[in-house]
Amino acid sequence: MMDLFDTPPNPRSVAVEALTPEQAAADLAALATEIAHHDRLYHQQDRPEISDADYDALVRRNSAIEARFPDLRRADSPSLRVGAAPAAGFGKVRHAVPMLSLGNAFSAEDVADFVARVRRFLGLEEGAAVRFVAEPKIDGLSCSLRYERGELVLAATRGDGAEGENVTANVRTIRDVPHRLPAPVPEVLEVRGEIYMARDDFKAMNDALVAAGEEPFANPRNAAAGSLRQKDAAVTAARPLRFFGYALGDLSEPIADTQSGIRARLADWGFALNHPTALCDGAEELMAHYGLIGRSRADLPFDIDGVVYKVDSLDWQQRLGFVSRAPRWAIAHKFPAEQAHTRLKAITVQVGRTGALTPVAELEDITVGGVVVSRATLHNEDEIARKDIREGDLVIVQRAGDVIPQIVGVVLDQRPAGTTPYHPLTHCPVCGSLAVREAGEVVRRCTGGLICDAQAKERLRHFVSRNAFDIEGLGEKIIEEFWEAGFVKSPVDIFTLEERGQEGREDRVELIGRPGWKEKSVENLFAAINQRRDGIDLHRVIFALGIRHIGEVTAKSLARHYGTMDAWMAGMERAGRAMPGEAWRDLHAITGVGPTTVNAILAWFADPDSAAKLAFYAGNEALRLETIITSLGIKPLNSRAAQALAERYGTLESWAGAMRDAVDHAPKPEWNELVAIPDVGEVAAEELASFFQEERNRAIVQALADRLTVLAAEAPKAGGSPVAGKTVVFTGTLEKMTRTEAKTRAESLGAKVAGSVSGKTDFLVAGADAGSKAAKARDLGVTILSEEEWLAMIAG
Repeated sequence: MMDLFDTPPNPRSVAVEALTPEQAAADLAALATEIAHHDRLYHQQDRPEISDADYDALVRRNSAIEARFPDLRRADSPSLRVGAAPAAGFGKVRHAVPMLSLGNAFSAEDVADFVARVRRFLGLEEGAAVRFVAEPKIDGLSCSLRYERGELVLAATRGDGAEGENVTANVRTIRDVPHRLPAPVPEVLEVRGEIYMARDDFKAMNDALVAAGEEPFANPRNAAAGSLRQKDAAVTAARPLRFFGYALGDLSEPIADTQSGIRARLADWGFALNHPTALCDGAEELMAHYGLIGRSRADLPFDIDGVVYKVDSLDWQQRLGFVSRAPRWAIAHKFPAEQAHTRLKAITVQVGRTGALTPVAELEDITVGGVVVSRATLHNEDEIARKDIREGDLVIVQRAGDVIPQIVGVVLDQRPAGTTPYHPLTHCPVCGSLAVREAGEVVRRCTGGLICDAQAKERLRHFVSRNAFDIEGLGEKIIEEFWEAGFVKSPVDIFTLEERGQEGREDRVELIGRPGWKEKSVENLFAAINQRRDGIDLHRVIFALGIRHIGEVTAKSLARHYGTMDAWMAGMERAGRAMPGEAWRDLHAITGVGPTTVNAILAWFADPDSAAKLAFYAGNEALRLETIITSLGIKPLNSRAAQALAERYGTLESWAGAMRDAVDHAPKPEWNELVAIPDVGEVAAEELASFFQEERNRAIVQALADRLTVLAAEAPKAGGSPVAGKTVVFTGTLEKMTRTEAKTRAESLGAKVAGSVSGKTDFLVAGADAGSKAAKARDLGVTILSEEEWLAMIAG
């Protein structure tokens, strides 16, 4: 049975506008982990768990939070990432030009905004014409084909956008891919496009698989991806794969000056193109073509999930450039999800690796978009309550091309009599431990931790996953087998398997003779385990522990900061002793009392004379607490902050006691050291400290340290652009680019763009009519560059 995701994929119940910075940081950390999980499933394993619509909702929430709290954007933010790291089993290929993703549009307003943004960025007049190419968005697998002197020399998947998989041998078997291009052709030509499977071919292949007693594919996209990633190219050759070309990557010389011109050249070289395509002027024509493709969608021979709009002028594409992981000059306009009706038989609950209790809908089988669906996510208890979903209801099921759909509503006029609202579980269905929901979260979690079989097993699966220990031959199925047999109950057990295989031991583990285990396979397993035992990177160990909010990027930052396993463990224990207490946290969480005021209050209470000053007011019940606080003269504490404090604490005695407790339990330097590490922050630091405060967790980490050779982290390498780390100010009228374009280019090269000149400014780029900023820069001795000098500095 397919596992559902560990945390809910829909936008959280707390509106972005209502989030506090702490809630936003926690939500961004959870979204980074969750989206990375779904990226790996989709791009590496070809077995997505959620629909495109659910995935897009996650990405939109992440973007909305980052827009409101730009300083909280994480280094592992999904907005900076494309796809997932290349899967094992194929050689890795570094893309000469990154293969990026596209931003999404979901409405006519989104399309109009996209066109307006293009005009603004280019500094065009409101009525100036902007031509776009509109083409169907194929639901397939992105692929890049590299030709040198006209010969196909390399084919690679997108992977994580920077690095993909070498699938050259398999791609050579696809009939739509030319092996040699007719002259004239550039010395180097990288053609990008989509590998897909036509609907009729998909149906015929699935019919053949079923007739042979094999498992059919869920949809054409999964079939194409699974067929391309066969280790035996003969298997790929037997699958009906096709290829559409639609863009370029690395190129030794220009072949056209427009996107439509690129398509024409690709057709001349023998590449199949995705049709129907049109050249459109403005948003109205784009929407008209979107409607045309939407109406003819069912008649197309291949699956599509939207329409892609690209600025036709390549010169404008270059000027527009990129933001995060997507080009500014293109956008994907998605189609609405498909829906159907079926009966909800029961609501069950699944426990994930972090203890998250995810409600799941057990449905009467229904076909949605050509796929039979029997289960759907219900996200969380708030969503169930908001939609008033009950067992026995006739529900509306929605999917958008993937496997696990969602329930979007209930047909209330067909609700059976006697149904009752859903009541969330208060205890874990696996181990019986209390299930709690923390403030600010929509997820209810089991508190059983490692004593909960569901969590312990899932943590072990995570421990051996690809980006953690990645032990050859010890995947999820083997972990499941060893767990059920009692061989492996904690990560340490993996590294004692071989010694427990010796005769005479009471805890002897006998693998040879079990189904599928012969002497050679056992020998290979132990060799793979020992390979990891004899040398593994520190960041992999940290990530493998499965600590909440500690993803791969954060793990690498921790490893770089502490250097060694021993130093990291010691640092975590120090941080646990130095973390702030509840009174300190509570004070900082009060709305209306900012950090500067909090520091002033704590400094006042740290003064030994504060007790005597408060004694004057003790026992005077006639004075309101708000009045007392205001009269103490703590600056910059104002009446609004005093009111908020009075509402929170109620009495002078309660407030004074809480403040002294906050002073005594303020974070110590060791805690601030941890929080200040890039990509960590308060939320992740709390999870780390809490993890190490648990004795069982410390024992497991120590046991691993005793049995492993953990490699020290490498120091980051120096390098970068000539303006990396420099502060730049732009002033005056720029002629070669708009101000927005200049700022974006500078930031992409690692510079910090400021709005005013100061002693910290490194360069002032002065256009025509530069005024007071140029004069101030001269007074401060700041280097002043003309626009031409700036462009020469950053050239290349």
